[in-house]
Amino acid sequence: MITNARRIRVAFVLALLVLIAVAVLGLTVGARPIAPAVVLEALLRPDRASADHVVVLTQRIPRTVIGLVAGAALALAGTLMQGLTRNPLADPGLLGINAGASVAVLAAITFLGVSKAAGFVWFAFAGAAVAAVVVAFVGSRGPDGGNPAKLALTGAAVTAGLTAVTTLILILSARAFDVFRYWQVGGLTARGLDTVAIVLIPIFAGAVLAFACARGLDLLALGDETATSLGHNVARTRALGIIATILLCGGATSIAGPIVFVGLVVPHLLRSVLGGGDYRGLLLVGAPVGAAVLVAADVIGRVIAPGEVQAGLVVAFVGAPMLIFLVLRRGRVVL
Repeated sequence: MITNARRIRVAFVLALLVLIAVAVLGLTVGARPIAPAVVLEALLRPDRASADHVVVLTQRIPRTVIGLVAGAALALAGTLMQGLTRNPLADPGLLGINAGASVAVLAAITFLGVSKAAGFVWFAFAGAAVAAVVVAFVGSRGPDGGNPAKLALTGAAVTAGLTAVTTLILILSARAFDVFRYWQVGGLTARGLDTVAIVLIPIFAGAVLAFACARGLDLLALGDETATSLGHNVARTRALGIIATILLCGGATSIAGPIVFVGLVVPHLLRSVLGGGDYRGLLLVGAPVGAAVLVAADVIGRVIAPGEVQAGLVVAFVGAPMLIFLVLRRGRVVL
């Protein structure tokens, strides 16, 4: 009989192998196919006179790295949100993170004249953080403060309000719409490694906090009262989990846009393989799976149409039916 720990180890190794294969595809596949040997040569002995080397160094490497970082962060954030709220439909957007980032980016475009992706990073990150803090603060007030249902409802309300603000600004400003529409789709292009460097430390800190919450998430799955009776500090786990979600999803959104479904589908996919009782395993395997999913979506978007389809659209098209299939196949959702 295969133990759960062994199943997690096998799944982690397989996920890493898939991730390596997808990363290689990310560097070689596209409108301009490049042989793996040429990619390796570009990495070891770059030649600026070679068009292939220039494509690898200035386009393929940045978008692959962004996909790896953002995909892993979104998968971790989604797993955290589903554990914290005990809501199988929760994703990083539940706390208003995507909506907060969108409003902040729009404000930067409309009022400060920011037009480049590198300039969006801090605004998107700050907007995501502020929105999540507001949701956490309001959701923790009252006699049933911290209740997962109350937190989810507060997040939905804040998201609806911020979405209305976003729509209003877009209607009033044609210039803002022209710049914002590309960022809103969610993609890995038109951003460089400098944008990744800005958010790498916050994302890493969020990942560390996520794994620190793993044991607490296992206990929260039993219910707040049961977790408390076992001596666990539920409020501390929720606080650390929300901070981790802000760092992970805020960083991912700031470099890749508000990509949906990665944080929702990946945890469900892994629960069908690993079960739902060990969040450390879900987080450990989820990070490389999320990274592979987003990079694979970017690769698919390069080849399915004459013009590139952004990774955010590919994830949405593939993720929606996949989630429906998982729900129908199991007949229920495992937490």
